[in-house]
Amino acid sequence: MSTDQGGATSVRESGAQESGAAATPTTLATPITPTTKGTAAVTDLAVTGMTCAACVSRVEKRLARLEGVRATVNLATNTARVSHPGSVTPEELVGVVEAAGYGASVLRGEPEPAADSGAGRDEVSRVALVAAGALPVLALSMVPPWQFAGWQWLCFVLAVPVATWGAWPFHARMLRGLRHATATMDTLVSLGVAASLGWSTYALLWGGAGGGDYRMPFTLMPMLHEGTHVYLEGAVSVPLAVLAGRLLEGRARRATGSALTALAGLTVAEATVRDEAGEHTVPLQQLRVGQEFVVRPGERVATDGTVVEGVSALDLSLITGESEPVEVGAGAEAVGGAVNAGGLLLVRATAVGADTRLARIARMVADAQADKARAQRLADAVAGVFVPAVLAVAVAVLGFWLGAGADAQAAVTACVAVLVVACPCALGLATPTALLAATGRGARMGVLVGGARALESLQNIDTVVLDKTGTLTTGRMTVAGVSARAGGIGVQEALRLAGAVEHGSEHPLGRALSAYARAGRDTPLPPVTGFHATPGSGVAGVVDGHRVAVGTPEPRLTGALAEAVASAERAARTCVQVTVDGTPEAVVEIGDVLRPDAYRAVDHLRRLGVHPVLASGDRPGPVRAVAEHLDISRVHAGCSPDGKAELVARLRAEGRRVAFIGDGVNDAAALARADLGIALGDGTAAAAAAADITLVRADLHAVADAVRLARRTRGTIRANLTWAFAYNAVTLPLAATGWLDPMPAAVAMSASSLLVVGNSLRLRSWNPAPPAARSGGRRPGAAGGHRA
Repeated sequence: MSTDQGGATSVRESGAQESGAAATPTTLATPITPTTKGTAAVTDLAVTGMTCAACVSRVEKRLARLEGVRATVNLATNTARVSHPGSVTPEELVGVVEAAGYGASVLRGEPEPAADSGAGRDEVSRVALVAAGALPVLALSMVPPWQFAGWQWLCFVLAVPVATWGAWPFHARMLRGLRHATATMDTLVSLGVAASLGWSTYALLWGGAGGGDYRMPFTLMPMLHEGTHVYLEGAVSVPLAVLAGRLLEGRARRATGSALTALAGLTVAEATVRDEAGEHTVPLQQLRVGQEFVVRPGERVATDGTVVEGVSALDLSLITGESEPVEVGAGAEAVGGAVNAGGLLLVRATAVGADTRLARIARMVADAQADKARAQRLADAVAGVFVPAVLAVAVAVLGFWLGAGADAQAAVTACVAVLVVACPCALGLATPTALLAATGRGARMGVLVGGARALESLQNIDTVVLDKTGTLTTGRMTVAGVSARAGGIGVQEALRLAGAVEHGSEHPLGRALSAYARAGRDTPLPPVTGFHATPGSGVAGVVDGHRVAVGTPEPRLTGALAEAVASAERAARTCVQVTVDGTPEAVVEIGDVLRPDAYRAVDHLRRLGVHPVLASGDRPGPVRAVAEHLDISRVHAGCSPDGKAELVARLRAEGRRVAFIGDGVNDAAALARADLGIALGDGTAAAAAAADITLVRADLHAVADAVRLARRTRGTIRANLTWAFAYNAVTLPLAATGWLDPMPAAVAMSASSLLVVGNSLRLRSWNPAPPAARSGGRRPGAAGGHRA
């Protein structure tokens, strides 16, 4: 675990990383909770009955009473991630949550869509029936000309079932809370409804409001009421507004956390296996590593594997965020969940179940959504005392008005308004809904954020340390440039002949040259005869009647060929000379070239205020060449793995907030030491395990996109929390002083939660800079390309 200068913490706990538990009921893997490492275990629980941040605080406190137990409860996903000693069983954890008055079960990764849809239908039915009874009451109470003789009694008959059966979920949870000596948002709603109905009953029976000629004026400000007032509109509007608000809120919350559902939709139920018995279909759970399966056009790849036969294009857009299909052939990697957009493929499975790339992505998204930001911990702490404080304020308001000689009706009105308008729900939803939406959006963009703390650290980084090989460069030998003799056979012919001679070579330089020569050709390279290799010198052979030699450049080269050799030496690249029939025809530069997007990506980070630093274990020459191309001023060459970690430590000691981007085993120590570790998705497993963020798509622009997403998320969370605190700071005094009626108070309370969730939902459609704004690939003059 590493802590930044400002107190933000990057946590990479083995239990959380290994658990793979889902933060929502829909997951991709086999049962993965609880997980145990030594004496520590992590268990994910599905918690039912939570309605506000006060519930979150209560569940966390109850679980924390067990020795060695630490819990993080998420209101947006209705889950709890519990870290506990191995001696504490999941059943004990469930029992503690149930003893606190809530339902709980261990998440086993099995989706239950039927139960969810049934619960949704029950909620809709209850809202519809409550609306049928409440709307006539509201209409008659708010439009005095519609009031007829005995209208108040009709309203009473309609209001009683709404305030009892319609509001029963609130009453039931209040009673359950009383049994456990706790109070939640439902306590406030239940008491508000009961007080409104109780006062209205008194006014009708004994307060003079039951006469046939009774009329009631409408005003939103109780201080302006004259005469006896019945609050039947408050008794029906509160449950209607809260039930409707929670229904909409629940749908919106599910939308913010839809990333896992979308990932689960990429899996297939069956795979078509081909073996000695022919082709037959098996459930995906029965597919084993090493088996070969068929992927027809339009089908999804069942699991990770290697293409054995066939050529096609795979659509990876829903996995990596890349819009362009990837061409694959024999020997290429096929990612589970990708759509086969071309021909028939035969794939050999290399990973199944929880070991697949898609399952690992789902685990990272689930881990991120189960985490809790520092801002949310503050909000939950406030919410833990919010409801008792509101109850105390309501009693104090009632006592103050009665003690001041005010009418009992005004005192009750102010008390009910205080109960109804108070809303800890917005506090509880302000941060988790934004994090859910942001992590889901990041997953669709190919940016996997390891948790809330990683997102918080990403917002504040001002320095990024970049590894060279495999991060800024492709990490493999390739042709960086070709220079041909003026008036000779030309670049393409020289490449064709040299590639033919090197076709059978096992040397890395020869393989790189041959692969480059074959790329984009419709016809195969010509055959070579009389081939022979001279160790330390090169290879030679006869191609199309020409004697072709590829080897070390001769000192006697002149003109463009000599300039090419000198340029390659300055860039610390390797040069080979192509000689045809005794005449030097071309010089080929071979080396590890920059990624096409490297310059634009680094420049984008610089424009975001993030200072780039280049650190590499390579020789000074190649490192300086890359730094010059990318305009990076601070360069560290010849860094060992420990040296990279020490560099990160020095930068942090200077007061910088440091992110490290790497892809190899030698980067793991620096990734772990940095405030934020970012691993490339095509890198090693060790790098990914040490990182806080993984870039699934092979695009360095994803780093800048991740920074911008984190900063947008920070702005959303700040807006949510500002609204949540400001809402209560403004409405509670208005209600206490008698300037807010219970009916608009109920609407305002529901609207506050909806506004918070709706603001978070905007992150789901957030887009980074458009491709046109960051196209152009490498900087002019960067490595690569032909020179004639």
